[in-house]
Parts: sequence; structure tokens; C-alpha cells
Amino acid sequence: MAYTGRFAPTPSGPLHLGSLLAALASFLDARHAKGRWLVRIEDIDPPRCPTGAADTILRQLEAFGLKWDGPVRHQNERHAAYQAALERLAALGLAYPCSCSRKEWREYAIYPGWCRHKPLNPERPLAWRLRSDLGRRPIEWEDRRLGHQRFDPTELGDVVLKRKDDLWAYQLAVVVDDADQGVSDVVRGADLLDNTPWQRQLQDALECPVPRYLHLPLVLGDNGQKLSKQNLAPALPTDEAGIRHTLHHALQRLGQQPPREMAHACVADQLDSAISAWRPERLRHMAANEH
Repeated sequence: MAYTGRFAPTPSGPLHLGSLLAALASFLDARHAKGRWLVRIEDIDPPRCPTGAADTILRQLEAFGLKWDGPVRHQNERHAAYQAALERLAALGLAYPCSCSRKEWREYAIYPGWCRHKPLNPERPLAWRLRSDLGRRPIEWEDRRLGHQRFDPTELGDVVLKRKDDLWAYQLAVVVDDADQGVSDVVRGADLLDNTPWQRQLQDALECPVPRYLHLPLVLGDNGQKLSKQNLAPALPTDEAGIRHTLHHALQRLGQQPPREMAHACVADQLDSAISAWRPERLRHMAANEH
């Protein structure tokens, strides 16, 4: 399969160092393989996506020299494709409507599947869930950094595919779009590792190609928490000197050992050197708690 990678940020705010590392690793992996690199905006949750945030992200990617192939895809334009996938899952008996609230099952570690055969309260607004007790178990795959992975989906529960407010959930949207765009390789943070079993279930059910996965170590702040917009991680610099310095630092954080003299080189030269020298196996030696 020809290499196609992607970076798919949620436009809830500007990119920070953690999201830059994910974008950069995905970009370098694709370009080193002489493959395509796509950008997809995961804007399926409008309340979390302030106006202008997506444009800010695209400008940041351009400033760091991360040029994508083809048009940018926006998930908020993909309702029909997600609905068709949900209807197929429902016809297969793998998706079901659920009336339960989080408050009702808060004493359980995972949703107990009360509505698997019919909604307990059909008059309420209904979400749609994926049955974790059907299909192949356990789910196994080889992660390019972490090696063999094995999960029992029933220990993760019946994940929501469509919310009660009629908004699409991440798990279904990402599988449908990865398949539609021919994504062969997914490079993303290790915080999404335990999402992969649900996505593998959906890929099997929808007869989608299975991409290779590479989960990156998380970037933690001084407080030990993952760098994120929710934790007020600072946005990337916008001045030229700051961009050059941050790009070199990001390459170091990815374990790529960029030459010291490249720290002051322009963005294009840094990226050309990094593409040629990209070694994903060096990611295995990264410490997740470096900051």
C-alpha cells in the first residue's frame, strides 16, 4: 500500500508543543517514505471549536514548514458518510440506541450494556453505542514503537458512536475518514492507544483497510500532566527565531539527534535534513516524562 499519513487536530485552540510533536513525527514519517501527508480538521464537536481556531492551526503548520497534500478535510462536512456507516453497523447488530445517562451507571467502571437489546427509556434522547461483546476478541496488533498490543474490548465497554445531541463521536468518524482517504499509517500520541481496539473493531465490521500504528510518547509538563489545551499549554511561537528554535527542540524531543548547527538554520533546511535522517526506532528511547 502506498504510504498516506495524516495529522488530524481538534480545533479547540492553537497548537502547542505536544501537538507539534505529533504533527512533525507524522510529517517526517510520510515524507521519509516519499508518501502523502494529509491534514484533517476534527471539528465534529462545534461547542469545543471556537471560530477561527482551524485557520490558526493551518497557519501554524505552514509557519513550521509542514506542507500538506491535497485539500484540508473538515469532518463537520461528513455527516452523510458517518450516518451510512452507523446504519451499516446497526444492520449488522453491532450498534444500538442507548437511553442511559452517565449518572445512572456512574458506579460502574464501564457502561454495563443495559440497552443492548432495546433502550430502557426509548422516550429519551438516544445515543448510539458499539457492542464490545461481539466480533473478534481479543484485539491484537503490532505497534511500531510499543510492539505487540492485546486488548479485550469488553474491558473497555460499549463506546459511543453518536451522541444524544446528534453529534458524531471520534471513534466512528476517524475510522470512516481514514478508510475514505486511504490512510496507511497513523502516527499519534500514546494517549490514544486504548482507543485503537474500538477502531480495530469498527474497521473489521466496516471492512476497512487496517493502517499501521505508531503511538508517540506523551509530552508532559512540569506538573507531570500531559501538555494539552485543557491544561493551558502555551501556544507555539510565531516569530521566526522562536519557530526555528522550537522546531530544533521538537526534533530533539523526538530523539532524532539533529546536528547542533542546525538549530539556527531556516525551517526548510531543518526539515530537509530531518526527513533524510528520520529514524522512528529512536522514538523507543524517548522518556515520556521529559519536559
